[in-house]
Amino acid sequence: MNSDRPKVLHELAGVPLFAHALASGAALQPDRTVLVAGVGAEAVTKAAHALHPDITIAIQAEQRGTAHAVAQAEPALSGFDGDAIVLYGDTPFIRPETLSMMQAARAQYDIVVLGFEAADPGRYGRLVMVDKSLDKIVEFKDANDQERAITRCNSGVICADTSLLFDLVKSVENRNASGEYYLTDIVALARARGLTATAVACDEAETLGINTRAELAAAEAVFQTRARTEALETGVTLTAPETVHFALDTVVGRDVVIEPNVIFGPGVTVETGARIHAFCYLESCHIGAGALVGPFARLRPGAELSDNVKVGNFVEIKNSTLGDGTKVNHLSYIGDASVGSATNIGAGTITCNYNGVEKHRTEIGANVFIGSDTMLVAPVTVGDNAMTASGSVITKDVPPEALALSRAEERIKPGAATRLFEMYRRAKAKRQKAT
Repeated sequence: MNSDRPKVLHELAGVPLFAHALASGAALQPDRTVLVAGVGAEAVTKAAHALHPDITIAIQAEQRGTAHAVAQAEPALSGFDGDAIVLYGDTPFIRPETLSMMQAARAQYDIVVLGFEAADPGRYGRLVMVDKSLDKIVEFKDANDQERAITRCNSGVICADTSLLFDLVKSVENRNASGEYYLTDIVALARARGLTATAVACDEAETLGINTRAELAAAEAVFQTRARTEALETGVTLTAPETVHFALDTVVGRDVVIEPNVIFGPGVTVETGARIHAFCYLESCHIGAGALVGPFARLRPGAELSDNVKVGNFVEIKNSTLGDGTKVNHLSYIGDASVGSATNIGAGTITCNYNGVEKHRTEIGANVFIGSDTMLVAPVTVGDNAMTASGSVITKDVPPEALALSRAEERIKPGAATRLFEMYRRAKAKRQKAT
């Protein structure tokens, strides 16, 4: 990847590569999940815990092959009675349905390997089949001409009884062209013990691995195409599908309209009938039914929009809740705030939530009218049915039904503008003459 970052931390659909494998596995509702971290283990661990606080991390201090990597997970699975499925952090498109198919095959075979028919087998490992039984897996470097002619290839994904998996891994040797411990060798070891193995086939597209920036970009294109197609098929209107970018976990309800150039970061849910106007960026937020957002709006983490809320152009919402029917139409920042229902937030309003040391909250009630260019200096509360006058700086709580007015007195000085301009021009001319 020509990068200082571990490969699996490069993002696809708004999340690290490894998160895709975790999501596929999570669909099977596993009892335990173990992430083996090798290169950049500290950074990978931090990212994994941010997404899945309870995940178990196993460290592979030395990178000595895939069998060696799997062996690092054994202590975390001590005493576990059940099947294990081995997935790869740089292979993001394995479907949960494929993993379920592998699980089903385990009823008849001791080991199940995921394979695919390769259009160009290249340097993939080959699956040597005898009828429906898998005899062995041969890595390209170690394959003879006859084996290299095989087009059924190995994805690396394996399903087996957990205790059997670790027992076989202990017997793997590194007498091969790379000097590594190959997980694929467990098939031949199992067959030598009289155990059974088979290969389940999936579409080659599922096995796409990421090794370069170009492959990452291609994978992003594949993901977005699939996500857009799924959205259209489930009743979402995309007026310019090729310009909308989804995240791995984006959830969009029926009859939602998404206009051009909308970007979804992780953690976004949009309820039925909402409309997202053009050029919006949304992340870790919830948009209620019938809400209108944008254009050019930004919803940051913790933004909770109830039903029929309107968030207009160049508005930013962060860590705030907006009640039913509330409007924030123009050029406003609402951060660390709670806003009741049917409230109108005037243009240019800012909740001043940060004093340079700590964040504070603003509480705004229902049916409130916040005048344009109001600065609400938190912590502060505005009661139900209250009003703030335009251009006010609110530093004290406003009782329900009250009007808060905080402006300096306007003073008119006839002719002062002309005199000031003349003074400014003389000063400018003096500076220019000096230079």
